[in-house]
Amino acid sequence: MLRIGVTGGIGSGKSSIAAVLRDRGAVIIDADAISRQVVAPGSAGLAGVLKHFGPGVRAADGSLDRAALARLVFTDPGARRELEAITHPLIWAEAGRQFAAVPADGVAVHDMPLLVEKRMSGEYHLVIIAMVDPETRVRRLVEQRGLDEADARARIAAQVSDDERVAAGDVLLDNGGTPDDLTAATGRLWQERIEPFRANLLALRPAAPATSPLELAGAQAQAGRIATRIAHTITDRIEAIGARVTSVAGGLLTIDCGVVAAKPAGDGPWLAPEHRATLTHAGFPGVAGGDVFGNCDPAWPSRITLRRMP
Repeated sequence: MLRIGVTGGIGSGKSSIAAVLRDRGAVIIDADAISRQVVAPGSAGLAGVLKHFGPGVRAADGSLDRAALARLVFTDPGARRELEAITHPLIWAEAGRQFAAVPADGVAVHDMPLLVEKRMSGEYHLVIIAMVDPETRVRRLVEQRGLDEADARARIAAQVSDDERVAAGDVLLDNGGTPDDLTAATGRLWQERIEPFRANLLALRPAAPATSPLELAGAQAQAGRIATRIAHTITDRIEAIGARVTSVAGGLLTIDCGVVAAKPAGDGPWLAPEHRATLTHAGFPGVAGGDVFGNCDPAWPSRITLRRMP
């Protein structure tokens, strides 16, 4: 299963990207929908929220007054953390159930607003960021969601910066144009990157060398994201990892990763066969023997050396 994270700031239209991917055949795990589900009338989540925050967040019909709750948590980081402590375990559990139901040969798209805030980029094969300038986002929130301008700006300010999102994203999709523009760009992404990525992952094969030159400007940032994914994949074996691009020649991104390894059990190798298998299924199949791995992502065909530091 190819796992894709889609995120962006409030008002950026990330769910529009997810909708296009659904039309192409992806299964969508919608974090916002799940967050509503876990506080639906009669749920344990709703009971917990009402108990903690009091009657001021209860609507006349007994359901959650989401607007009242939002006014509390978007301007109070402490209150937001308290809400997350109640709802997030329920949200993660339901998301896990939905991921488990996706076919092994499918594409799962996690529409996840807090992906960057929660440092979740390592959990996905690919992270897509919906990019829109802040003023357009404010206008959309006012015109489409009925927020007043001050509230819209406060909600945007409460989130991470665009620079932080860019650092976490493999793909930046501009959603400042028309819906047709976004549909076309997302469709190209599906055809040129997602579908070949899925095919490589299913076949457990690295992407073939690129036929056009790789861009050095984005190579180091991509190497960092690859290192983050590797560390997340075999977290029990890696205490720290750093990535350095050594070449972008021959259609391959060549990366040297210095690894501070966790102590192996007994006298075994620092990377046991099961760790290599885990890396393969995460999109990093071994190549050329030793501690050299490929990358299933066709946009960044790679040779990644995991070099254990003394």
